[in-house]
Amino acid sequence: MSYAQLLAEIPMFESLGREDLENMSSLLQPRRFARGEVIFHRGDVGTALFIIRRGQVAIRLSSSEGREITLALLDRGDAFGELSLLDGEMRSTDAMAREEAHLLTLQRDDFRRYLETRPQVSLALLANMSRLVRRTTQLVYDSAFLDARSRLVRVLLELAKTQGKQAPEGLVITPKLTQSELANLCGVTRESVNKWLRYYVREGMLSFEGGQIVLLQPERLGQDAE
Repeated sequence: MSYAQLLAEIPMFESLGREDLENMSSLLQPRRFARGEVIFHRGDVGTALFIIRRGQVAIRLSSSEGREITLALLDRGDAFGELSLLDGEMRSTDAMAREEAHLLTLQRDDFRRYLETRPQVSLALLANMSRLVRRTTQLVYDSAFLDARSRLVRVLLELAKTQGKQAPEGLVITPKLTQSELANLCGVTRESVNKWLRYYVREGMLSFEGGQIVLLQPERLGQDAE
């Protein structure tokens, strides 16, 4: 698939015409990151927008004590790193390749030039930022008001919605996740995740083998967390 074809599938750029997509694709530079490699750290100077061509990227926050919270798991066609390009501030999160990631970068000057001349991209970017704010607000709400069980279920249902594939046995969450990664996504302890995963496996609502999660009864799972 060409760069222009990939751009056409990304919500931020899907409103561009063929000529604009071709022009923008000529500005993209490929980069590859190994599994576990940090793409950028919180506090780094932001110089580029990133687009995932292949692989998965985790957007995280970490403390000096080594605690981590995963804000989002991104997949092919997702864009990230745009905030610091707009406000000139430092990166607000860490980004790490969960597996070998093939990315495309769009440099600050080229990115801002497109925003100035193509209002439809600006509107799509605002929508993208709005989703990020909503996701962060939801994370704060969940941390303040929900118990570990409800937070785990919400994360599982969101992953199934955004990165799930229907299979005969149920909804398969495509990224394989360790219990520690799930705990980081939920903002709870690994022990709590282990406890509730075992409970839902016993109840027949999901399966969890080798990091692969399958929601066997997603509707019942959602009702259980309400």
